[in-house]
Amino acid sequence: MAAFTEQRVLAVRHWTSRLFSFRTTRPASFRFRSGEFVMLGLMVDGKPLVRAYSIASPSWDDGLDFFSIKVADGPLTSRLQAIEEGDAILLGAKSVGTLVHDALLPGKRLFLLSTGTGIAPFASIIRDPETYERFDEVILTHTCREAAELAYGEEVVASLKDDPLVGERAHKLTHYTSLTREAHPRMGRITALMDSGQLWADTGGPLDPAADRVMICGSLEMIEDCKARVEAAGLEEGSNARPGAFVVEKAFVG
Repeated sequence: MAAFTEQRVLAVRHWTSRLFSFRTTRPASFRFRSGEFVMLGLMVDGKPLVRAYSIASPSWDDGLDFFSIKVADGPLTSRLQAIEEGDAILLGAKSVGTLVHDALLPGKRLFLLSTGTGIAPFASIIRDPETYERFDEVILTHTCREAAELAYGEEVVASLKDDPLVGERAHKLTHYTSLTREAHPRMGRITALMDSGQLWADTGGPLDPAADRVMICGSLEMIEDCKARVEAAGLEEGSNARPGAFVVEKAFVG
């Protein structure tokens, strides 16, 4: 099997000067679990230039969605942000990842902690019916700098009520947003909201290792900070080989 297939860009949307999303074709043979990432990129000077990207669409979707930051001097993202409908894009043959249901033990409440483009794998997970079969409550947190950066997540969440597969269970989802640089009903990093107790007060109580499960995706610093707090609450990290109470993302884009 070839390492990459050439796919076509179906749509591109620029949300802010720093964020954009795009949709590509999906090969009939490409399988993935909601929450996984794949190598994605462009041909540059005759060679593939690729990075790991979380798939933002659910596993049942006919197409593939991605949500990306624009890095002015990023080897890939500086070029990728200029793609247009109809352009060719390279897609890895195999997806992998830790932000999947198989890596978590059964539970009642699922926290999806994200910052910035870290919401991408959770945009996949909240549109997967299995999420609502496994958990009674799903809390998606999304922290950004400015209000405009929340729009992508807000639109995905709003679409759930009309989703034929999860619409009837969309009431199980709580979308919990906060900002760090603009006025908002909730101000501050997600770690600050955890430390102050506001997150737990707003969502039904502090973490319970027996019933709560957590997925974390954001910057390296955010992941480490959240991981420390989750572990302090008594939750143990899981993996595909050994399911646990929480998992963290292990792929980053440049």
